[in-house]
Amino acid sequence: MKNKWLLFIPLAVFGLLTGLFVFGLQNDPTKLPSALVGKPFPEFQLNQLEAGKTVSKLDIQGPALINVWATWCPTCRVEHKALMKLADMGVNIYGINYKDERGAANQWLNQLGDPYAVNIFDPDGKLGFDLGVYGAPETFLIDKEGVIRYRHAGEMTVKFWQETLQPLIAGGKS
Repeated sequence: MKNKWLLFIPLAVFGLLTGLFVFGLQNDPTKLPSALVGKPFPEFQLNQLEAGKTVSKLDIQGPALINVWATWCPTCRVEHKALMKLADMGVNIYGINYKDERGAANQWLNQLGDPYAVNIFDPDGKLGFDLGVYGAPETFLIDKEGVIRYRHAGEMTVKFWQETLQPLIAGGKS
């Protein structure tokens, strides 16, 4: 019984893991930091989803939303109605079709509508990698100079646009 303190090691490990678990529950996964906020949108050259025309950073005019989406993403389907409403409200939205199949993506847009001014086809996820995308959907707000002002992970809603992103544009930060 010299090493009675060894009996407390499992209790200490349990307490440490419980503390980490509780800390993790308090973090909002939609507020993941982005190293690109405040930096220019990355250079790229990819094909447009619909026509196969080459598009680049020069084809993106801010202020705008850059929405990363895919047909394999169930949350993307949920947020699509909100993106259609935002486009109807005059919000400039560009799409990045991320790690998807061209045919399935075009069929999706034909069935559900196309809220995007330009849709960038990123089948290998190269642009997504440069943006630090964790998964779809993610949305970036860029200002008129092409600088990323906000990154949102998860479903984009009209309410989030009106309460969080639109004030950033109206406040002159974009």
